[in-house]
Amino acid sequence: MATRKSKTLNAEALWEYALRILAARPYSEAELRQKLARRSETPAALTETIARLREYGFADDRKFSEVFAASRLQNKGFGASRVLRDLRGKRVSAAVAEQAVSNAFAGTDERELANAFLERKYRGKNLREFLREQKNLASAYRRLRTAGFSSSTALFVLKQHAVEIEIDEIPEEE
Repeated sequence: MATRKSKTLNAEALWEYALRILAARPYSEAELRQKLARRSETPAALTETIARLREYGFADDRKFSEVFAASRLQNKGFGASRVLRDLRGKRVSAAVAEQAVSNAFAGTDERELANAFLERKYRGKNLREFLREQKNLASAYRRLRTAGFSSSTALFVLKQHAVEIEIDEIPEEE
């Protein structure tokens, strides 16, 4: 089965395409560059379009990072390290990503955030009973770590819900 080759676009058509994809969701500059490069007729058209997007403020990694970090905190309840990892996955520079995450998480209590995350993920379950089983405890720990919470925060939150459980197989710090 043959794959369909995308139509190449000149600078003006590439600009219109960029506006259409940006209307759907925000992109980091690197993601945008990669997406537009597949459709660009020439490297000059790509460079011109990216410059124009920057001029209008549509290709701004700082703004993108601020919105992305705040969104991940509010909508997903992720921890700072997960949001930072996701931003780096979108090829935002380390300095810009760290600044955006520190701004978004300023004044946020990581333990409260982790507790809310745990309760939301296991809603409808009695956590004290659920976490009595070692496999459920380990699963909850992994889930908290994957969501971007430090091991000390994950352990603190789990110990609140599973007082009788000895947490010996889970490392204290990484």
